[in-house]
Amino acid sequence: MDRFLSRKEILIDDAGWEDLILGVVIGALKLPERRYMERRISVSSFQPPNFENKQYLDDTVKIAEEIVEVMRPDRETRFKVFSGYVLSSIRRHLRDWGFNVEEVQITGHLQELVERSYGEWCKEVGVPTERLGDKRRFWPLLEWVAEKPKIREKLVKTGWKSWKQKWREKAFKKRF
Repeated sequence: MDRFLSRKEILIDDAGWEDLILGVVIGALKLPERRYMERRISVSSFQPPNFENKQYLDDTVKIAEEIVEVMRPDRETRFKVFSGYVLSSIRRHLRDWGFNVEEVQITGHLQELVERSYGEWCKEVGVPTERLGDKRRFWPLLEWVAEKPKIREKLVKTGWKSWKQKWREKAFKKRF
């Protein structure tokens, strides 16, 4: 009977996908052990020509391989992977490898860990803590980039059409 009661799960979530700067943090939490790991996808994967070639999806597959190697799931382990697009390759490859994968909304502890990690990464590159308080970080980050656009543009997801067509000009002119 306990075989059916024990629930081995690995939850996977991301942070940073919708943010103007840096890349993406992907975190995995193995339950019930509460074993956590995270990896970063570099901002260069979100800049030309890598962004157009969807390099970030290839990067997520490498991260999926690391998660499997580190977490050592067995065939009874259920993967619960956030439904976001950036994790679509992880979901597909885990299924291709024979794992049970469920697309979910992640809340709670894992989401907090991954968001905190993205915030720490922002602080590492000099973003003040007060700019990171809200989940709606676009405007505070755009204002931060606009303070020193020639220096900080290298941290921006410059592959975004909206950066090229709208936000870059506004950041360099400090008008938004």
